[in-house]
Amino acid sequence: MLPSRAVASRLPKRRFLSAAASAPPDLEALDRWIVSDKKLTLSDTLHPEHVSDLYITLPTRDGTRKPYTAPAAGSPLSYGHHLAFFHPRNPEHTLRADGTDADFCPPEPFTRRMWAGGRIQWKKPLHVGDSVTAFSEMLDVQKKGFEKGVPMVFVKQRIEFKRAGSSDVAIEEERSHVYLAAPAYSRGVKQVTDLPAPEFSFRYRPSATTLFRYSALTFNGHYIHLDKDYARSEGYPERLVHGPLTALMLLDTAVFHDPDIKIKSFEYRALNPLVVNKEVTIYGARDIGTEEKAIRVWAVDEDNIVGMSGRIVVQK
Repeated sequence: MLPSRAVASRLPKRRFLSAAASAPPDLEALDRWIVSDKKLTLSDTLHPEHVSDLYITLPTRDGTRKPYTAPAAGSPLSYGHHLAFFHPRNPEHTLRADGTDADFCPPEPFTRRMWAGGRIQWKKPLHVGDSVTAFSEMLDVQKKGFEKGVPMVFVKQRIEFKRAGSSDVAIEEERSHVYLAAPAYSRGVKQVTDLPAPEFSFRYRPSATTLFRYSALTFNGHYIHLDKDYARSEGYPERLVHGPLTALMLLDTAVFHDPDIKIKSFEYRALNPLVVNKEVTIYGARDIGTEEKAIRVWAVDEDNIVGMSGRIVVQK
């Protein structure tokens, strides 16, 4: 349901996609962008205070289910917690109309960004307090749906995280985003039928405060997580839960149920939107029938819709 004309008129104009966004895609501009060289280097320090803010945001660590344990300098950074660091620091006037950074973003009209999935591999430990540099480059771009009238651009980037003073890659990550052309269009719910019987679970409700805090932690100004009217302008009923937050919760739920787990890699895929104030249950089960020791994890909302699924490979 789109916001009424009266409501839309009271919102800042930059929150809504420009009229130019509804024009046919400029395929030549898109092709030039695809072959251009895109790299980004970001450095950050894994400050205990920032990790503590993350702990307070996560229902797995905020003290409501287990006693709160503050992160200590020198302790290992838990799996996926690097996702709260290494954000671009761009001035507001350079952001796109929806509040997102323009780095690795294709040209208009592909202005609607969604986190599609990714893969993370842990090679060397990082510790709270470490200074780390993230080296990002665009790995692959795919155009899909153009022949069906629903053009989408899938952008995959590779990121290597190295501790200061070391040439060794501590974490290697691939992130995939999908960029949709405006105006909004709706698609049906993607059905998921191959999930095993769950062996553990964790239930929580992502609130507006949760989304605000995670946006603040990651310096993410995307209105789709913060502004209900904007989310509706893109065809969603409510503000969306961040893709990386759900991915982090999949990992942290596995750690919550097995604090001694040693994770080698994690691959995940966003399947359906998860929205604010709807209860989410994360399930997990051993992935039986494979040579690797692995765990299947997935997030389901209160309507029994699977928002994200993933597979954790555990060190033997």
